[in-house]
Amino acid sequence: MGRRRKGRDIAGWLAVDKPRGPTSADVVNTVRRAFDARKAGHAGTLDPMATGLLAIAFGEATKTIPHVTDAQKAYRFTVRFGVATDTDDADGRVVGESPRRPGDAALVAALTRFTGKIVQTPPRFSAVHIDGERAHVRARAGDDVMPAARPVTIAALRLIARPDPDHAELEMVCGKGAYVRAVARDLGTALGGCAHVTALRRIWSGPFEAEDAIPLARITAQAGDAALDDLLLPLETGLVGLPELRCAPEAAARLRHGNPAPVLTAANYGDVAWASAAGRAVAIGVYRAGALHPTRVFAG
Repeated sequence: MGRRRKGRDIAGWLAVDKPRGPTSADVVNTVRRAFDARKAGHAGTLDPMATGLLAIAFGEATKTIPHVTDAQKAYRFTVRFGVATDTDDADGRVVGESPRRPGDAALVAALTRFTGKIVQTPPRFSAVHIDGERAHVRARAGDDVMPAARPVTIAALRLIARPDPDHAELEMVCGKGAYVRAVARDLGTALGGCAHVTALRRIWSGPFEAEDAIPLARITAQAGDAALDDLLLPLETGLVGLPELRCAPEAAARLRHGNPAPVLTAANYGDVAWASAAGRAVAIGVYRAGALHPTRVFAG
């Protein structure tokens, strides 16, 4: 039997402003220790070179992570034209160069080819699984791996600034699984040259905003301070994208035991929704004919 992890049973969300350097897992571990939390996880990996919003859930709130991970996200990033790297970002080894530098008109026109539902090949150095192992692990071991192309949705992609012919600052809104680095790589190819990402910042994800995020340095400086708990957002923050269905106390008791129960408000038949009692989340489930059929329940 594995040893049970020590720590406090706290529940809630924390929006962290991740600095460049650490992995997302490093940030989660640092924050978990600072709060002395038993359980924590994040909603959507950021590369070590990336900065910005990393939404971290504690305790019971980790049950809502999939609903934040599946929500749309936005990134602001800088593309460097004329140089390709093996990681498709500035941390990689240069593997190609080109003298081509696109004009603004050509660049803006090309962006339309990368919006909507597209097929994208993730970077070789990514967290995508290949035969049960992360692609980046195999790539760093020297394997000539290439993740399979897959459909992704990019809701918006626009030019923000053009500081010089070598660089362009872009903003992208996308769904789950889309890689900014792959967009930069493929954009360079589409424009007759090559490109990679030199800076990347996640500016929002689902209900969370980077402008409201807490710098990681502040969290580590206050490690162990009870005042840190004041920074936590309610567990229910991770459910704002789903319909809320209010229920009576008797129904809440049934739902918490995993049984279907009637709700006082309605959703569309078959919708994934969540039930609340006195403003607190009770369960996530599927709404059918006046009742919620729970798939995940929360401790009372």
